[in-house]
Amino acid sequence: MKAILKTCTAMALALAVTTPSFAQLKEIGAGEGEVNIVAWAGYIERGETDKKFDWVTKFEQATSCKVNVKTANTSDEMVALMNEGGFDLVTASGDASLRLIAGKRVQPINIDLIKSWSTVDERLKNAPWHTVDGVHYGVPYMWGPNVLMYNTKAFGDKPPTSWNVVFEETTLPDGKSNQGRVQAYDGPIYVADAALYLMKHKPDLGIKSPYELTEDQYKAALDLLRQQRKLVGRYWHDAFIQMDDFKNEGVVASGSWPFMVNILQGEKQPVASVFPEEGVTGWADTTMMHVDAAHPNCAYMWMEHSLSSNLQSDLGVWFGANPSVPAACTDGRGMLTKELCTTNGFDDFEKVHFWTTPTSKCATQGDKCVPYYRWVSDYIGVIGGR
Repeated sequence: MKAILKTCTAMALALAVTTPSFAQLKEIGAGEGEVNIVAWAGYIERGETDKKFDWVTKFEQATSCKVNVKTANTSDEMVALMNEGGFDLVTASGDASLRLIAGKRVQPINIDLIKSWSTVDERLKNAPWHTVDGVHYGVPYMWGPNVLMYNTKAFGDKPPTSWNVVFEETTLPDGKSNQGRVQAYDGPIYVADAALYLMKHKPDLGIKSPYELTEDQYKAALDLLRQQRKLVGRYWHDAFIQMDDFKNEGVVASGSWPFMVNILQGEKQPVASVFPEEGVTGWADTTMMHVDAAHPNCAYMWMEHSLSSNLQSDLGVWFGANPSVPAACTDGRGMLTKELCTTNGFDDFEKVHFWTTPTSKCATQGDKCVPYYRWVSDYIGVIGGR
């Protein structure tokens, strides 16, 4: 954690970005034989988990680029791995992407080499988490919400409508307290979930964005998280451990990803998910290329593949996420359908507060916000009971 803190502090101190001075690829040549990717769990499947879900095998056969994957559980872990080097690509969320750009760990992308760029969702093409001064530092991958997952047996015919079931001590519909039966995300960006809750329940604080917090707003969010600490049975960051906790350890409510909801429901577990009344945070992930990528040709081939293959459609089904290529909802390239896209929240883009890196310069609070390195150190303290 000390290493992550040091990394996050350095990245967050300044987000004034200058374009790295290196020769950007002008054309795609022969593949180098492999591509090394840092990715979220479930993002790169080759049919090993479920034979129906495979968007790697055909790519490898067509390009002779072997796909090697390192799974990361948090954005901070992704930043640390990219700082160490040895990787070509990363599927970075918005709370990591700007830090990677500011730290000059990723390079601008020559979108002229991405034939399918024109098919990318217009809402994502110039998104501020991967576009700086008109320069693109990545290719949009997937996006989705952080939903409230709950145990249907514990809640019966009264599903939760608010995040209060994880933030406030309360008696659940099964007649038992929620203490020790809820989880929270083990990542500093979770401070934003507390801030989002306060936007609804303490409007007098004046929070305009859960990622742009003044000292007073930030203190209120930390106080809520310290209150929550008494309820949390585990802080989760491993998707599969969280699923095991819901199955075997009596956990009944937590912020989660549709990925876990889908898998558990596929196993006939008594779980469901909702968008609570306060709204949700979420992630819009971008495939970004390391500044010192050893396999740039294979990397560009993969970025094109991520937009033009069955990946967008089948990953949308597998992860419960939304494609960055809208046509993937309807063109039959994979298992995704228009109805499934609607279920996954494709039309709720404006309702999701997407992860982004908190900085002291903030439009909604007169450039007097608490920067991310403080979120890192203070959230470690919250988890530790301080």
